[in-house]
Parts: sequence; structure tokens; C-alpha cells
Amino acid sequence: MLVNPGRGRTFLAIFGVLTLLLASIVGITATTRSTRAAEDALVLGVDISDTRTLDPHRQFDYSPPITEHAIYETLVTMDPGDYTTVKPLLATEWELADDGAAWVFHLRPDVKFVSGNPMTADDVKFSFDRLVNLKDNPAALAENLKSVEVVDEQTVKLVMNDKTQPLLNILISPNFAVIDAKTAQEHGATSAVGADKDDTATEWLNAHSIGTGPYELSAWDRNSQIVLTANPNYWRAAPAFPRVVIRHMGDSAAQVLALQRGDIDAALNLTPEQIDSVSSDPNVAVEKGTSLDFIYMTLTSNAEQSPGLSNQAARQAVAAAIDYDGIIDGLMGGNATRPPTFIPVGLAGITPELVTEIGYQLNPDKAKQLLADAGLADGFSFDLYYANAAVAGVNYQTVAQKIQADLSAVGITVNLKPTDQTQLVTEYRAGHLPSVMTFWNPDAPEPCLWAAASVQRVATRVGWTPPDSLLQTVTDACGAPDEAKRNDLYLDYQRQLVDQANYIILAQPIYRVATRTSITGYQLTAAGWQVNLYDIKPTA
Repeated sequence: MLVNPGRGRTFLAIFGVLTLLLASIVGITATTRSTRAAEDALVLGVDISDTRTLDPHRQFDYSPPITEHAIYETLVTMDPGDYTTVKPLLATEWELADDGAAWVFHLRPDVKFVSGNPMTADDVKFSFDRLVNLKDNPAALAENLKSVEVVDEQTVKLVMNDKTQPLLNILISPNFAVIDAKTAQEHGATSAVGADKDDTATEWLNAHSIGTGPYELSAWDRNSQIVLTANPNYWRAAPAFPRVVIRHMGDSAAQVLALQRGDIDAALNLTPEQIDSVSSDPNVAVEKGTSLDFIYMTLTSNAEQSPGLSNQAARQAVAAAIDYDGIIDGLMGGNATRPPTFIPVGLAGITPELVTEIGYQLNPDKAKQLLADAGLADGFSFDLYYANAAVAGVNYQTVAQKIQADLSAVGITVNLKPTDQTQLVTEYRAGHLPSVMTFWNPDAPEPCLWAAASVQRVATRVGWTPPDSLLQTVTDACGAPDEAKRNDLYLDYQRQLVDQANYIILAQPIYRVATRTSITGYQLTAAGWQVNLYDIKPTA
């Protein structure tokens, strides 16, 4: 099995007006100081506060893949909207070998890194070995990678630990980036066992890139901007823009103003109301696409962190007290769907209708009965942590306030704990928090990555030890060759997760991005990197 790695309306209205006024002032000041979008630069306005590193074998956050996918490349890829067909990229052909226990990839000839060094099978081996031996979060994606063998300069073999488990689809993840081994080693990188202690290249890789992508990293000013420039050695036609500026804009109101002024070419974090307000602007186009991301909430089983939440019936009561339609329709303008649990709609036979059959529904009477069953008829309280950030154009604070109001109606007190994004991720991954609201975005469109994570590393974070029978169900689902059998196994897995109630999926966004009509080719993808910057061009 793979390891993958509300308050009242009046308050919200006043809060929203004040926020908009303040953001307007800040946004005008910021965009006046900065470089306006021009023909020689593609400028994106996006919240990149979660960016902690640009080392492709260490980064494991939401916004960095936009950058990573532009400066590094993988052996294979997928087109937007098609998450079953694997397409060539740095490899032109591949086939199974050794009775299905290995994949052999034939590399694209005459590909160079930004340094001018040629890409060979040795670079692929170095890159994948480094990913594994760094033992950072993305290493979980390579659990089924037993070894990497160089067949010849243009051929590489990936041997699997278990030929029944997936690997090919997972290789599209930006974490499987192929890097320039020679340059990497000159700056402290190693792929050997012990790299988790001996590799010193990450700081250098936060300021430089050593990939084959259409762009190279020129500068990263944390919580300010990332600047990319065209790779002079790119193997395809040169990118349409000599420069890309990914400008940190944490407030969506500032993004609206910058877009309307022409200071940015695309605004990635607008609220549904803001998208609707700019859609009538003749200079603005709205791009739309269903994601494989979701916003979710964890509930611990650890009695030391929360005596109330450690009770399964109390967790189920929380799940039954939440107004999911109010979140999706009221806060997200209907631009979302919802899966029953940890695998998104669109994979493994998961449909929105399945929520009605086996998922959580708002039922305050049921929630109160469950609290009584748990011996908590008078309610209980717990702390909910979330980032000072937004996802899918909705601020976590707004969703948290909605949940707080919903649970208050059945006697559950939620103490809101807004937290710095980076600190939240660190504390959550360490398993220190009783309840967290955050997001999950795909490393690759392989359902096994979601399922395995939920019963392994994410289960550890919520203090849950899944039964062996559930672990076996996930293993069997991951390796099932027959689609119908696989989907049946995943259905059984989902029923058990719903009953356990450690994870509550709040919404799976349908993303909408506002762009200037001066650009074309902006296609949203759910494959893990949001957009391929190479596809974007100035409008003719």
C-alpha cells in the first residue's frame, strides 16, 4: 500500500466591508509600487504564503507546484481534464518489464538543463534516489519505488516493490522532477543513503533552479514574489513570455483591484462574489475547472488533546451538526461539490450522489442524540486551528465562523484558533493539534494516494490506529486490476472512514480564475499544479 505522503450575518457583513476598504488601500499602494503587467512579463496574483521551499524533492504544499511545474519537468504528464491518460514529457516511450515488476523509460534525446548540461538516465537516477533518501514528506510518493537502474544513457528502469501497486500515474507529480545531478552535487546535494542528514542543497535550490522546464528561477522573495525567466536551453519552442512574476497577494480584494488596473494578468484567489463582479468586465475572462482538491476538517482521537473528540459518537455529532449546503451554496456560491470522505469526486467511482447514500448530512436532532449517547448531552468544547489564508476564494476564518455557529446550535463550543500558515502545517503534521481545517491537493490523480494517506500518515496526525482489516482493504483497492472490484473496495473503505469520523470533507471546489483578455491559454488542471505556465501566451 502506498503512503501519501460563523458568526451572525451582521458581523460578517461589517467585517467584510472593513476588510475590503483596508485591502483596497493596501492593494492600491502595493500595485503602485510594483511593476505593472507588461507584454514581456506574465504576472499572477496569488496567495503564496504557504511556500516554504522550492526544492522539488522537499516541497509538499499547495501553491509551490505552480512554480515547480514551470522550472522542472517529469518523465510523464497528463493533460488538463484527462486524469487517466499518461502522456510523454521527458520520456517518449515506456513499457513494463521483468514480468510486470518494473517500468522501463526511454528518454527524449537532446534535452538540456538550464545549465546546458545534457539530461541523461544518470540524472533521473540521481533525482529519484535523492527524493527517496531525503526522507522528507514527498518520499512517501516513492514507497513503491524499490530501485532505479541506468540501462544506458537514454534508458532507465524503475523497479517496483510490489507490481500490483501503482507507480506510473504517480510519476506525473512535480516531486518526481528530474534535476541536473552535476550542478546539484556542486551545491551540496547527494542522492546517497543518509541524504536526510548530509544533503545541504535546499537553501541554494530556494534561489536557483536546475531543471529542464521552460523557465528558470531567478528570485524568490518570501511572502513577496517569485520571478522566473525563460530557459535559454529549453527543448521545445521558447516560452511566450520572457518573464513570469508570481506576486504574493494574500487578500483577494487587492487581487481584484490589481486585475482591473492591469497590474496582474490573472487573479487566483477571488471570492465567488468577486468573480461575479468582474465577469462583466470586457477586459476580463473567467476560467473554470473542477478540482481534485478539498477543504477538510480533522477531529482527533487523542483524549489528551480533546477528551470530547476522543469519543467516536461525539465526532459523529460534530459531523451531523455542520450545514454543508450553507458552506457550498452560501459561502462558495455553489461552486463546489462534496465527496463522502477522503477520495474526491471524479476518482474511483466517487460521485456527489454517493454523499446522500453514505456521507454526512446536516441533522441537528441526530447530533444531539449522538452527544447524549456519548455522555455529553450538555455539549463540550474543542479548539479548531486554521490558517490566516484563503482557499478557492474563501477565507478559512469565514468557514470557521460558520462551523462555530452550526455547532453552537447543538451545544458544542468551538474555540477558533487562526494561525500562521507555515506554523499550522508544521504543528498539524507533527500531530499536535486536536482539530484542523485545511486543504488537500493531489500529488497525482491516483486514488490510492488519498486512501493510503488517510490510514497511514494522516491517521497518525489524528491519533488513530486503523484496524488491520481496513489497511488490507486499502492495499487491495490500490492493487485491484479490475475497475469494478477496485471501486467496490474503495466504497467499503469510505463507509468505514465515515463511521470513524476523524475526517470531515467540507467542500471540493470548482475553481474559477479571472484573467485579463490580453492573455490566452490559461487552462486549469486538477493534476496537482493548477496551471501550466508554458501554455499561456499573449493574445494575438
